[in-house]
Amino acid sequence: MGSPRFAVPSLHAIMDAGHEISLVVTQPPHPAGRGRRLAEPAVANEATQLGIPVFQPERVRRTEAIDRIRQEHPDAIVIAAYGQILPQALLDVPPLGAINVHPSLVPRHRGPSPIPAAILAGDHVTGVCIMLVDEGMDSGPVLARAEIPIADGDDAATLAPRLADMGAELLVDTLPRWAAGEIRPQPQNDAEATYSRLLGRADGALDWRERAETLWRRVRAVAEWPQAFTTWDGKLLRILTAGFDAQGSSEPGLVGAIGPRARAPTAAAVGTGEGLLLPRIIGIEGRRPVAIDAFLRGYPALIGARLSTPSGII
Repeated sequence: MGSPRFAVPSLHAIMDAGHEISLVVTQPPHPAGRGRRLAEPAVANEATQLGIPVFQPERVRRTEAIDRIRQEHPDAIVIAAYGQILPQALLDVPPLGAINVHPSLVPRHRGPSPIPAAILAGDHVTGVCIMLVDEGMDSGPVLARAEIPIADGDDAATLAPRLADMGAELLVDTLPRWAAGEIRPQPQNDAEATYSRLLGRADGALDWRERAETLWRRVRAVAEWPQAFTTWDGKLLRILTAGFDAQGSSEPGLVGAIGPRARAPTAAAVGTGEGLLLPRIIGIEGRRPVAIDAFLRGYPALIGARLSTPSGII
């Protein structure tokens, strides 16, 4: 059971390890892109190419959906970013339980957006847990875990595939050991739990009254979606990557030139509530993002402009 690209490595790893996958359960197609055309989840496309039957119930907790999965008589159900909470009636179907690949070190960052949450929190380490699913929100006991550092250059777009590959590898190592009774599940400490929430478009809005480091984390956390944005001259301006200068100072939202003096500036800094945000890849509405030096060649008026938060967002 899985839906986005994060789940694809786990699907392949299970097959490559020789396990039989009798059914893949994913979310139904959803509108995507500017045309809002229906798009299949990545796992649905991958399973179809692999010749595996696909089941896409609107609500997996409905009786008919549970009955359909029960017909497979699964030894285990593996979940990776499926997108719905499973009812107990479904969790009781497989004798080995429902086993989840979760990209955080639970109980820290339970919930639907653990990778952005770890970046926003300024965590230096994250990882993957293989855990049994219960009716709570990522609250089941842990079967295995692995850690990786979060570097300053990491963002959600770079961390997600690394954690997906790590989770897939840990999953296929854990499954036979769990089936053989070699693993003792480790309960989580609920008192230490933190929770992430589902991201919305508003999470990409940059409020220039915040600290530069906080904005830098936000740019990285939403790099995959919805991407960080601000407003300039009535148009949305996306900032895909950035650095920050904690010691610099300027009025919030005011753009200034930085670096060696030349006929034309090649870098920019935006004032914040504390420090400066340094955009590195930037794009204006309707155009592809480019490096800041190329952007300033095309839009030199950005220097001296004041950026603002889109009205109604914050």
